[in-house]
Amino acid sequence: MAKTDQQATFGDFQTPLSLARRVVALVEREEADIATVVEPTCGVGSFLQASAEIFRSSASYWGFDVNHAYVETSRMVLKGFDSIAGHVEQRDFYATDWKEFLSEQRVPLLLIGNPPWMTNAAMGAIGGGNLPEKSNFQRHGGFAARTGKANFDISEWMLIKLFEALQGRRAVVAMLCKTATARKVLRHAWTNGLDVGPSSLHFINASAEFGVSVDACLLYTHTGSGEPESTATVYSDLSFDEPLRTFGLFAGELVSDIDAYRALRDLDGLEYRRWRSGVKHDAAKVMEFTRDNGAFVNGLGERCELEEDHIFPLLKSSDLANGRLHPARYVLLTQRRVADETATIQKTAPRTWQYLLDHSKKLDSRGSSIYAKRARFSVFGVGDYSFSSAKVAVSGLYKNIQFQALGTTGGKPFVVDDTCYFIPCDSKSEAEFFAEILNSDIAQRFISALVFMDAKRPVTIDVLKRIDLKALAEHVGQETRASEYLAAPSPETSNQRLLVFEGSGEYRTRKSRKPSSGQAKKGKADTGEKGVPGN
Repeated sequence: MAKTDQQATFGDFQTPLSLARRVVALVEREEADIATVVEPTCGVGSFLQASAEIFRSSASYWGFDVNHAYVETSRMVLKGFDSIAGHVEQRDFYATDWKEFLSEQRVPLLLIGNPPWMTNAAMGAIGGGNLPEKSNFQRHGGFAARTGKANFDISEWMLIKLFEALQGRRAVVAMLCKTATARKVLRHAWTNGLDVGPSSLHFINASAEFGVSVDACLLYTHTGSGEPESTATVYSDLSFDEPLRTFGLFAGELVSDIDAYRALRDLDGLEYRRWRSGVKHDAAKVMEFTRDNGAFVNGLGERCELEEDHIFPLLKSSDLANGRLHPARYVLLTQRRVADETATIQKTAPRTWQYLLDHSKKLDSRGSSIYAKRARFSVFGVGDYSFSSAKVAVSGLYKNIQFQALGTTGGKPFVVDDTCYFIPCDSKSEAEFFAEILNSDIAQRFISALVFMDAKRPVTIDVLKRIDLKALAEHVGQETRASEYLAAPSPETSNQRLLVFEGSGEYRTRKSRKPSSGQAKKGKADTGEKGVPGN
């Protein structure tokens, strides 16, 4: 289904009345009484209508929208009900003092609706104007903020602002959003000590309801209950009949399955080998090649005569996930470290330099700010680790999480792209060992307890660095062999031998995760005791 101009401008997908009625029916079954219903982005008023049908004159109703036509439609909806107090206003969400407004309303409140599903970057790209003032409100640092981690759904920003405004107010929040957005909002609330009580996620079929292919849900939670919690239960539909699993926050980290994590939490420990992401160049048609009768063919279909010096066999996420470990692609790497000058290529590999000049328009126009103030034609995500003779690597994008041992081909090491992660190893046998234990049943169960399979990138460095390779090796009866590899410094460092293998008690001290500064305020799940949930 193509987006309408309205969806492009405001990032909205109007909720079918049938879906709104099912959501309100869920609220009615769970809540004893509702005094005030607020729909902060009311659109055509589906949730206002569904709420008025259920709660009638026992509640007052407020609807707001930036779109004047929507405001008029919603007003007409409420006028169809006798003896109810209904107010619909044209109002900019981002310019509204929600704390002041909500503090003036009778409790318990019901905040309900369907905020825009688009990201701030996507709406900005299409020229949509329904955006908050730009800010890195998640406080991501340098590189993460510049490479997309600071991008957010507009609904995420809105929901967080509403949660902050609701502190100390007894309220129910029932909002449709992307499933990933719901998790981010809850994580923000939990890690920042917001008063958020019992929470749940209820899956909906976004394809059937809105004509979009995305994992979506109803985020259902409470504020002002006086019993903050750091867990949420997931349900397959708009009911509380059959819980699928419970996710939550433990020692400042999010886990997708509390019960599975609890059983294997001793695997959550030290990062003995530093995980790295693959190379990033943002110009696949220019920098990636196939090979045909000795010539390199780029993504533009051009046959290129290039020196071999800067060409390396490349594996992508699809290759790792499907076990395709024979080189079908190659990548041109202009640097071995991000700080290297590239102008030297002119002398050492003149044909390659001329090729770069011939395609300079595409390379110079790469939009990411990571290339700013760096050498011309630079790449990112490279270091000595990229060129290690062996690696254990995994795709970040696929649900079948398979670790692969990589070596060399034609005397050159395999490199992976930036959708993949890897550990550099000294030898192929070392890579094979780590791949074997990481593919073990117990490791896969632990990883599954951490990752959210509906995420765009289920596997991340934040997940991988939590896997304690020593503890994992002990679980699978390979501690002796593991100690041979882990006692030595990794290929990319000159660190001393790890104290853990010298009998030092520091291992236990470092392995025990301490609660973060705001964690002492947390509820039942976030005990700070290696993530052990309370009873």
